[in-house]
Amino acid sequence: MIYNCGRPQAGLENKPMKIKFWGARGSVPVSGRQYMKYGGSTACVEVRSGKDDLVIIDAGTGIRALGKELAAEARNYFTMLFTHSHWDHVIGFPFFAPIYSKKTRIRMLGCSFSSDPVREIVAKTMQPPGFPVKFDEIEAKFEFSSVCSLGWDIGAMTVKPVELSHPNQGLGFRFEERGRSFVFLTDNELAFQHPGGRTPADYAAFARGADLLVHDADYTGEEYPRRRTWGHSTWEQALDLALSAEVRALGLFHHNQDRSDAEVDRIAAECSRRALKAGSRLKCFAVKEGMSVTL
Repeated sequence: MIYNCGRPQAGLENKPMKIKFWGARGSVPVSGRQYMKYGGSTACVEVRSGKDDLVIIDAGTGIRALGKELAAEARNYFTMLFTHSHWDHVIGFPFFAPIYSKKTRIRMLGCSFSSDPVREIVAKTMQPPGFPVKFDEIEAKFEFSSVCSLGWDIGAMTVKPVELSHPNQGLGFRFEERGRSFVFLTDNELAFQHPGGRTPADYAAFARGADLLVHDADYTGEEYPRRRTWGHSTWEQALDLALSAEVRALGLFHHNQDRSDAEVDRIAAECSRRALKAGSRLKCFAVKEGMSVTL
């Protein structure tokens, strides 16, 4: 599925930023007929600039399919970012095909707010006895560094980080290129400020005017009181943030592991209804595994 939520393109010389979602499920991968529409793989997002700079965010189980595609197109150099090191965001790394090729070069930028250096975030996923191949035995070449709080450039894109409100901390990101912007804030609890996290007003300022905001929407309003402080938001809170930040489109992400396709459909429809009722032109949708968005 291709979803266009950006501005009209002026010409081929001004190619769009492209985002593809390889996993949108939260906490643990799932399978079954009730999850076929939105998918069961956990977080992994591909971002390509108009000049084809490639960035991968997180290494949940969705990264396995991405790795097969990159191998098929012989793509050997790219950058990886991590929001944080909880299992559902790193568990797919040992099954990422490019790391087993000596031609692969990966620039890996990690969460400077994590207790682990960026190398350890991925190395732990291949630590015995949990996996038969050790990280030191794979053939890809890595360049590790912590991110700068002021942001940095990846090819043609500027990337700005923000601290997430989540247990054990983490980072969200804003990607900007030629006036287009994509903000990714998953595992972010808007109604509770964890150590190191920011306020809803801070996140609204960070996302201000973005073409696309993708935000954690794990819970419903009815579920949240029993799960307060667990590090996730409701879809209603994500919608309030999107309206406050005046973004052009909102993608609901990190679908609860027990949320069926039919339930996600109802949430997305209600999100759109409430945005319209508020007098907003906001586009609201639930992120699907395999979905592509152009800006």
